[in-house]
Amino acid sequence: MVISKVNASAATLTKNRTEGSVVPTSGMCVTCVDGCIGMCEIGKSAYRGHEVIYPQPFGVITTAAEKRFPVDYSHFNIMGTCTGAHGIEADSDKAIFPNVDLTVRFGHDNGIRFRRPWIIPGIGSTAIAKNNWEGLAIGSALMGTGLTIGENVVGMDPETVLKDGRVVDTVDLKRRVELYRRYQRDGYGTIVVQANIEDMRLGGQEYAIEKLGVECVELKWGQGAKDIGGEVKIPDLGKAQMLSQRGYIVMPDPFDEEVIRAFERGAFKEFERHSRVGMVTEESFAKRIEELRAAGAKYIFLKTGAYRPVDLARAISFASKYRLDLLTVDGAGGGTGMSPWRMMNEWGVPPVELHSLLHEYASHLAAKGAHLPAITVAGGFTFEDQIFKGLAMGAPYVKLIGMARGPIAAAMVGKTIGRTIDAMQVPVYIERFGNSKDEIFVTAADLRRELGKDEFDKLPTGALGLYTYYERLTQGLRQIMAGSRKFSLEHISRDDLAALTPEASRVSGIPHIMDVDKEEAFNLL
Repeated sequence: MVISKVNASAATLTKNRTEGSVVPTSGMCVTCVDGCIGMCEIGKSAYRGHEVIYPQPFGVITTAAEKRFPVDYSHFNIMGTCTGAHGIEADSDKAIFPNVDLTVRFGHDNGIRFRRPWIIPGIGSTAIAKNNWEGLAIGSALMGTGLTIGENVVGMDPETVLKDGRVVDTVDLKRRVELYRRYQRDGYGTIVVQANIEDMRLGGQEYAIEKLGVECVELKWGQGAKDIGGEVKIPDLGKAQMLSQRGYIVMPDPFDEEVIRAFERGAFKEFERHSRVGMVTEESFAKRIEELRAAGAKYIFLKTGAYRPVDLARAISFASKYRLDLLTVDGAGGGTGMSPWRMMNEWGVPPVELHSLLHEYASHLAAKGAHLPAITVAGGFTFEDQIFKGLAMGAPYVKLIGMARGPIAAAMVGKTIGRTIDAMQVPVYIERFGNSKDEIFVTAADLRRELGKDEFDKLPTGALGLYTYYERLTQGLRQIMAGSRKFSLEHISRDDLAALTPEASRVSGIPHIMDVDKEEAFNLL
């Protein structure tokens, strides 16, 4: 079984010359020929060096690892039954899938309400996030789900106003918050403002709480794509210098005269902006929680990445001790920005293993009577079956599924379709459904009726794309839950899953398919 692809990937715009004959350990062509122009990653690194560390082209892609993990969520199947119903009367006229309740409430006072059990757990300062924010914010708000404004948004905004090193006004962060709120309905969903070490130094969360009225803030220890701080590429010298002055690590030095001349003559096209790595201690964590509560934060979340198991234990322990409202645990392999490609593939604890450890640690704390926050799991979830499996794997502690690449893809496709409609050049593949957004987007009629003509006509097609994708997930998840006879989320359990391989069973603690119901079945016989 091939586990990793080495030395050639669409993510780095590289390929092997002898694609059919590649050395599995090194990824090199079996015959490396003198005279080759260097299409592989080694070859491209010979003339572009560190640039090839990152997925390309920057700003118009999201990226996820190609590595095949030994165990993944496809190694589990969902168990259905032909008897009974949980969460509704066992009546065939009532226990129908449209009656499945997908709402979820969480927070110390159960004051956060979502119509659907998922959240976008951190879309930050990357160009792909900023360019699609309109669709992501409006689509999420309309569906009543959560959306997290990720790290570095304040620091990356050229129009941010600082006084004594602290933010006093913004354009981008303010726009992101207000856009979501404008379309929020009936109090469902929430907008979250995340912070890394750079954001905390600038006072971004205090500004969001005090000036923008944000109730939910999140501390960030990392993500599933990398174990270092965030990075982006900067094609503008002036902006690179601005970010350097704000305290970011910018490479190469944008104030060095030789570097400036090299940039101006085209020797390189982009600067790199890096965030620092945080240094987590319980003392500093407790102090930050106290600061946020003093600033007026109503709900405090923590997001952690695919760090080693002891760090997962540290995250859930701190979240319990300091009574946080939500803990997000992100498994290895994902990414929405410019995480180093090899790191993204080879670093961290994969989702099934990480989420299995999470359940074990949560059960340990629960047995001691400790407070447990609501938990979100993330790591490559895109469709309703995976959402169900993630909720079941972590039941009863996991309340939400974190997704980013799927929602971004839906928003991007919606936006692109809108452009083709405006240009009257709808592709044949899509034109079979029609030539207008009312004809193409299957949710358009319901939204037009619900919002009214004027409000609907203002909707960007990126938002329609996300909303329609979410509508598909909604119906799909309801159908799976009805098949398992679970008509509300709190009834989903680990018993709803079966492992298809002995290894998947060993890792997760979920019974192998041949052992499910064994005692009950023989008792019945």
